[in-house]
Order: sequence, then structure tokens, then C-alpha cells
Amino acid sequence: MAFATYEHGGVRRVGELKGSSLVPLEGLVELGAATTPQRLQDASRNYRGQVQVEDVRLLPVVPRPSKVFCVGLNYRDHVTESKRELPAYPVLFPKYASTLLGPHDDIVLPPESDQVDYEGEFAVVIGLPGRRIPEDRALRHVLGYTVANDITMRDFQYRTHQWVQGKAWDASTPVGPYLVHPADADIATAGIRTTLNGEKVQESDLSMLIFSVPRLIAEISVFTALEPGDLILTGTPGGVGYHSDPQRFLRHGDQICVEVEGVGALRNMVRTETGRQTAANDGAEAR
Repeated sequence: MAFATYEHGGVRRVGELKGSSLVPLEGLVELGAATTPQRLQDASRNYRGQVQVEDVRLLPVVPRPSKVFCVGLNYRDHVTESKRELPAYPVLFPKYASTLLGPHDDIVLPPESDQVDYEGEFAVVIGLPGRRIPEDRALRHVLGYTVANDITMRDFQYRTHQWVQGKAWDASTPVGPYLVHPADADIATAGIRTTLNGEKVQESDLSMLIFSVPRLIAEISVFTALEPGDLILTGTPGGVGYHSDPQRFLRHGDQICVEVEGVGALRNMVRTETGRQTAANDGAEAR
């Protein structure tokens, strides 16, 4: 099973993916705090109201999460390219609901930054609340999985020892396209890759995570309660633009794609604030 939050005809809905169509779930307008696993399972399907995916605007899978946790330095090759010590505890930083973009929205380059970088990531959506969740029970709290691109303004990130000013820009982080049910995704060895204008720039698999999904859920829930709809971005593999030789940053007209096997793919065009929006977003209300 896979689900999406989408807009069609100016109305926001949750739909279950059936082939190339989305079947609306009655009573649900977005994935988030109200969409526990039981609520998704029990919701009535409106088959008469199904729409083609190509006819809707896909929104961030969870448009308004109460919390977004991101993990830095969670692949060994990224630790190596960053010239840092292997962490003994997860490196965590926040994003916000305002940071998120739809899976096919344009990434708009801010005029203040010349070092806009990509970071393809596997993401977890929480489905059941919990605090101090034991690692061996952590996956019971997962609603599903999705894909993210932790777009980073490197020249702002490294102004201080804190990363938030480089990581939490409004409307900068694509998430989606779908929430994939845990039973339908093999997160043990799924491949993850990022391509820039068709060229592979990142590639790894989820077995290379330093801190596993259950470990991350357990560690985060020690200091804060996890709630339905919360997002965890689990880190990026090596190959980011900042550590490439020569360095490589996103520019107007680029296409950046992030794919996790069995989960989905993000495809976003990059543009300046004065650049023309892509045809996919023509007529869509700007976020």
C-alpha cells in the first residue's frame, strides 16, 4: 500500500495509490497527526472519486508535521568525505513544516546563497505516539516510509557550529511522493541514489546506515515524545556537492532526482526566484 497527500480542483485529500490513480480516503485531508495506521486502514475508499496521479499536485507526504528530525553523518562514506570522526551517538538537527516541498515542486535558489547542495535521504513517518520507545519495539511506531532531499545552503551551514541556518530554509526540502506501508518496503538493503541532470552523484544502500531506523526512533524518543506524522530524515550517503572535487552546487535549470528502491523517487527542477516555473507547476499556487 502507498498513500499520498494531494490537491485536485483546489481540494486537499489523502489518496491510496492504485496503479496510476489515487483513490480518496473519506474524512482525511492530509497525512499527519490524524492518520494512525488504524485510521488509514479503516477509512472508506471513494472509488468513484479516483483521479489520475498526473492530474493532481502531490504535496509533501506529511504537509504539517509537528516535528522534523534530521540525522547528519549516518553513512560511513559521508563521514569519511566530511573528514569527521565516526559518531557514537546520532547527530541530530531540526527542520520545520515550513521547510517542506512537494515531491515535484521546483527548488527555488535563494539569492543569499551560492552553495545550494543536495542530500538524498530515506525518511520515516511516525504512526503511533511514544516516549522512551525500546529499540526492539520501535518499528511498531512507524506509519510508513518516504523519500527526502535535505537541500542545504552550505555557506550558511558553516557560519557557526550549529547547522540550522543552512538546513531549515522555507520551502526547500522535497518529501514524497508517497508514504509506503512498512510491509511493502524492504529497508534492510534498499538502494538509495541521487542523480543530477541524469548523472549519478550519490549511491548506497540502507544497510550502510550507521544508526538504524529502530535505533534512531529509540534515541530520539528519549528526549521528546514522537507523534503521528513526525518525520525522521535518516541521513545522506557520500557524494554531496560540497565535498566533490571540484565542488558542485545546484544551478538554475538543473534537475535533481532522489530514489529509494521500493519507496519512490523525487524529481525536482531547480530555478532562481526570477526563473520560470516548470510546466508541472504552472498554475499551481506557490508555497
